[in-house]
Parts: sequence; C-alpha cells; structure tokens
Amino acid sequence: MSKALDSLERAGKHAENTALVVLLAAMIGVSVFQIVNRQLLSGAFTIAWADEFVKFTVLWLAMVGSIAACRDNKHIRIDLITHILSGRIVSWIKIVVDLFAAAVCAMIAWQAWRLVREEMSWGDTVLDNVPLWIAHAIVPLAFVLISYQFLVRVLKLLLDVLRPAESRP
Repeated sequence: MSKALDSLERAGKHAENTALVVLLAAMIGVSVFQIVNRQLLSGAFTIAWADEFVKFTVLWLAMVGSIAACRDNKHIRIDLITHILSGRIVSWIKIVVDLFAAAVCAMIAWQAWRLVREEMSWGDTVLDNVPLWIAHAIVPLAFVLISYQFLVRVLKLLLDVLRPAESRP
C-alpha cells in the first residue's frame, strides 16, 4: 500500500512540476511574442486573445504553484508557538492547525465550485470561444488538492504521535 501511495505522490509531483513549466513557458512565449510584435513589427501579427491568455495563465500558475508549495510544506505559515515549544505538543499543535487549514481550503473549494457551476449557466466565453468556467476551474480544483495535502499531513503526524515511543526513529 505504501508503494502505491509513494508512486501516486511521485506522479502528482511530476504532473504539478510539468504543469508549472508548461504554463510558465507558454506565458513567457506569448508575452515575448506580444512585445516583439508591438515594438518591432508595429502590431502586424495581432493575437486578439494574447493579453487575456496571459492573465488566465497567471491565475493557473498561482494556483498550481500553491499546490506545489503546500506539497513541499513551503506555504506561508505563522508558527511562532512551534518555535517556542518542543516535543509532542508541537506535533499536536501542527495537527490542529493543519486540520483547520484543510477545513478552510475545503470551504473555499466548495464556494469556488459553486461559482464555477454558476458560470457554466452563463455561457460566457474567453480566449475566442473557451467557456469562462474552464478558465476558472483551476480554483476549486487547487483548493481541493491543497485541502487533501493538509489532511495527508495530519494523518502522517497522527501516526507519528500515536506510535509508541520505543518504535520511533
């Protein structure tokens, strides 16, 4: 079971890193093309959706980057108390904080999903005919994945805290 979870985690990391590279490369490529087109070619090859594409790519980069930051436990954390205290109490504090973070992210995911569902009924499009809800679908998905990562971290911490002292490394 552990091998399957490790394999799944590696696949997730690979997918996140690939998405970050592809999104960043696409955003830089379109932005450089726009600059060259405007400055050197006097706008001869205008792409009507390019500026809008860059805006949505920034959103997707931010959301996928947030997933990766949470995955690596490099997200913003205010944890003064864990620097003052030590031992098992710190683990219990981290469990409570991560459970709270998972709950908050789950609520944000739910509300974002409600918005995306509403956008589906509007029929609005972006980028010359892509449904608006597709451009915004990353928000609920990202918060679900972040919530999941917090829950996995809680489970790992719980297993570590509840393990008998003599079997700890």
